[in-house]
Amino acid sequence: MQPGTPPTVTPFLRTAAAHAWRLLAVGLLVYVLFAVLGRFHEIGVALFLGLVITALLRPVADLIARLLPRPLAVALALLGSIALVLGVLALVGEAVAGEQTTLVREFREGVGRIEHWLERPPFRLDPDALSGVQSKVGDYLSSHRSALLSTAVSGAGRVVAVLATLALGLFSSVFFIYSGDRQWAWFQDQLPASVRERVDIGGRAAWRTFTGYTHGIVLVAATNAVLVGIALWVLGVPLAVPLALLEFLAAFIPLVGSPVALAIAAVVALAAKGPLVAGIVIALIVIIGQIEGHLLHPLVMSWAVRLHPLVVAISVVAGSIAAGIVGAVVAVPLVSVVWSVHTALRAART
Repeated sequence: MQPGTPPTVTPFLRTAAAHAWRLLAVGLLVYVLFAVLGRFHEIGVALFLGLVITALLRPVADLIARLLPRPLAVALALLGSIALVLGVLALVGEAVAGEQTTLVREFREGVGRIEHWLERPPFRLDPDALSGVQSKVGDYLSSHRSALLSTAVSGAGRVVAVLATLALGLFSSVFFIYSGDRQWAWFQDQLPASVRERVDIGGRAAWRTFTGYTHGIVLVAATNAVLVGIALWVLGVPLAVPLALLEFLAAFIPLVGSPVALAIAAVVALAAKGPLVAGIVIALIVIIGQIEGHLLHPLVMSWAVRLHPLVVAISVVAGSIAAGIVGAVVAVPLVSVVWSVHTALRAART
């Protein structure tokens, strides 16, 4: 290369730089969105919940509206779903109450089995240290009673905030289900005429992807919950129904939620049934993970969400860092919607 000649840039480096700044721009956009949601997370969560309810119940309301007036169809769909959720919660509460006496006895015996197990090889823990754990826990609870009480009171305040968020989400879903199309048309009318077509294309792609993701993740979560519930019931693990419900809720956090829920089930199995049953439950983590990753997600969600597993993992971690559990739940559908809008607008330009 002659002096004064500008250095040549290889095509690979030029392509890598072009993709790098785009990735940085997308990462900055996701961070800003989560930062805004963090400042107004109650409203954001309520609207997200309202959209989820709409995606699930609007097809039901449309089906009922063929026979009944639209307002009555929306009311029946919402009231039926509320009754279903309350029925599941009542079933869980009845299962816990019915097993309370057995649970106390099994957990006491299980703690003793765990202590003896830890005293044997390869752990060889000091028996005095293990026997002092329960007394230390009791002393801690008695000495920090006031702090625990204040924490419980603040927790009650959080419960009120959660209920208010749920009420706002349910309230917004009523209008989304009943007249979502008219609201979207009104929003488009407020925009300049030059961008209405592009906004309409992007909005329809976003809603199509969001509804597909919602239907898919609910089906995956329900399948996981049924498999876990049946397996725990066959193994005789207590709290099979609550643990199955926990698995259903945890499945809304892709790649991470299901193993965490099954790990909790393994701890319960270890305390109630011993290491052998706990080992079988741990094996379920691998089996269900394989079923979810290689069967359910490709079959159910590939047509709605076209994201690489690495992108999903990074989105979940980034969402959890930015907004906790809510961010972990919202991250994947948000990234999916952004990507689908980008793809639809790019296709419209060609």
